[in-house]
Amino acid sequence: MSQGWSEILYGVQDRVATITLNRPDKLNAYTKVMSAELREAFETADNDDTVRAIVLTGAGRGFCAGADMARLTSAAEGKTDLRNDGDWPIEGLSANFAQRCSYILGLKKPVIAGINGAAAGIGLVLTLYCDIRYMAAGAKLTTAFARRGLIAEHGISWMLPRLIGPMNAMDLLTSARTVQAEEAATLGLVRVLPAEGFAQAVHDRASEVANLSSPRSTRIIKKQVYEALFQSLAEATAIANREQAKCRDTEDFREGVAHYVEKRAPRFTGR
Repeated sequence: MSQGWSEILYGVQDRVATITLNRPDKLNAYTKVMSAELREAFETADNDDTVRAIVLTGAGRGFCAGADMARLTSAAEGKTDLRNDGDWPIEGLSANFAQRCSYILGLKKPVIAGINGAAAGIGLVLTLYCDIRYMAAGAKLTTAFARRGLIAEHGISWMLPRLIGPMNAMDLLTSARTVQAEEAATLGLVRVLPAEGFAQAVHDRASEVANLSSPRSTRIIKKQVYEALFQSLAEATAIANREQAKCRDTEDFREGVAHYVEKRAPRFTGR
């Protein structure tokens, strides 16, 4: 499927939308065009009732090498501004899901990163906002910012410590050292899959979510998980109790019980 985008690819198979960063000759370096197209693609997938899971990956041998060096070079020469475009809200719970990258957390559907190759800077940041991260064995990542004279951008100073702990986050951020997939897995940042057949393996895992889990359940669970970051345990539990009570009258709950008892594949409607 094509939407006329120039720096990404988009397709749907088995209820999984795959969004591919598509500047392979530049290791999919990030541009303003790519940023805008990526957001449009995510919104397209999130609003498509035939899609139940989303995969984000890169074309060629890299995932995303970070910001396009042409922009960084221009900024270093004083020709352009490094400030990020956009007037992002900062008040209220919803503001946390409306930033330059954090809108991914606010999508209704599970987002899976297929880190097929090198991920650096903004490329790594994008993966942190995905719900699950699979990385090809031997692939490498780096925060990069400190070695470019930059700071922890795009909310990574908030996300990374919550994913791997403050000490590990400080290590990766201040050293900006290169980390292989296997070490990233020991930190709990990614799950490693074999490099051979990586794309299909990621698709298969996304397809399991898309076809075996209730889309209503995954939608509400995702919302619960990320909103809980800003709630007390009591608040999160009260919300869970209310949502659990609502399940009883849904088609997906009835189907969840029926397909298990009848030993057949589920036919969830999302209602």
